[in-house]
Amino acid sequence: MSPLVSTADLPHFKRTLRARQSALRVTIHEALLRSDQEQYLQIAGQVHDAEDEALADLLVDVNLAEVTREIQELRDIDAALRRIVMGTYGVCVRCRQAIDRERLDAYPTAKRCVTCQYHEEHGPTASPPPSL
Repeated sequence: MSPLVSTADLPHFKRTLRARQSALRVTIHEALLRSDQEQYLQIAGQVHDAEDEALADLLVDVNLAEVTREIQELRDIDAALRRIVMGTYGVCVRCRQAIDRERLDAYPTAKRCVTCQYHEEHGPTASPPPSL
């Protein structure tokens, strides 16, 4: 396991989170503009057959799912930045133990340690795999 997060590491994580936050905002903005343009083109009189309409609906749904996922990531980033301010960044919200630096490097918005995240995903009585 790698060392735990120290106070000196917090500026690094704050920069990483803010950079991702900025990139996500641009991506969401562009996706919403693109979606508006596509809707305008449909309203402007394009004739579709049933298959074209089904494909268009699927593409809109996929686009909305991507935007929804990106918005959730923004919320996770905001929560991580709040944890930095509150002094609880790098502390598992479930067991209150430190989250390994390696996990935070890979997933800076992590709010649970690996073990607690496994239980969150598989149920509290699930036995973690031997690697955890």
